[in-house]
Amino acid sequence: MTIRIGNAPCSWGVEFANDPRNPNWQSVLKDCAEAGCKGIELGPVGYMPEDPSILADELAKNDLQLIGGVVFRPYHDPAAFDDVLDATHRTAKALKAHGAEHMVLIDSISERRAPTAGRAAEAEQMDKAEWQAYRDRIAETARIGSEEYGLTVGIHAHAAGFMDFEPELERLLSEVDENILKICFDTGHHSYAGFDPVAFMKRHVSRISYMHFKDISPSVKADVIEKRTGFYDACGQGIFCNLGEGDVDFPAVRQVLLDANFEGWCTVEQDCDPTLDPDPVGDARKNREYLQSIGF
Repeated sequence: MTIRIGNAPCSWGVEFANDPRNPNWQSVLKDCAEAGCKGIELGPVGYMPEDPSILADELAKNDLQLIGGVVFRPYHDPAAFDDVLDATHRTAKALKAHGAEHMVLIDSISERRAPTAGRAAEAEQMDKAEWQAYRDRIAETARIGSEEYGLTVGIHAHAAGFMDFEPELERLLSEVDENILKICFDTGHHSYAGFDPVAFMKRHVSRISYMHFKDISPSVKADVIEKRTGFYDACGQGIFCNLGEGDVDFPAVRQVLLDANFEGWCTVEQDCDPTLDPDPVGDARKNREYLQSIGF
């Protein structure tokens, strides 16, 4: 099993490209390298320079490989599909320019779903026609990434969007060709949604092309679900704790990957509020050390 561990700008609080609270991208690359990682994700397109020569120089300076990038857009909103397509092409071009492999599709937070994050039984569901159009938008961006740019495209479930809970993720997987759409599996979001990450991995590991390692604080999860706390407020309250301190069984995750002969990148994501996390590089280093301690 050859697994490489990377990190992502969201571990430094970078969720949106133009957030004035963001640390500068050069410092994030430097911190990531200092934490012992050899790869990093792009972050939201536009956060890092889209001029390939500028970013290539900084990646080389820090001995970092670009792993992939996320299209985090409102797939649930048909009026926003031009924005989705713009982000798809820009992200794909950036990834291709640096030899990155993974493009990850995430339906962003919906006002209709935000109050029921972690509450599958209460969550509003799309009707048949809305679902089919939603599925087709995801499939089209997956086709663009895989066929037009030669990338490996994975769907990523995310709290408070319409691709959140295990049943809708499995429905999508059954309806979209696996040749164009794999799974970017996020351990933390699956736990946040109220499902067992390891059990899901055992059923679908053959379709998992990429991993996001995220842990969940059980006490914070219970509190934010009870209070219907918004996702970003939950991040600020520390719902995504350091790896090994939450409810995700990472030794079991490792064993599933080992049994499947999984190879490639696993990226740590510890979403946080950029103004509240006192030591993101320290957390990144602890997460890397924890993974090494269990055999990654």
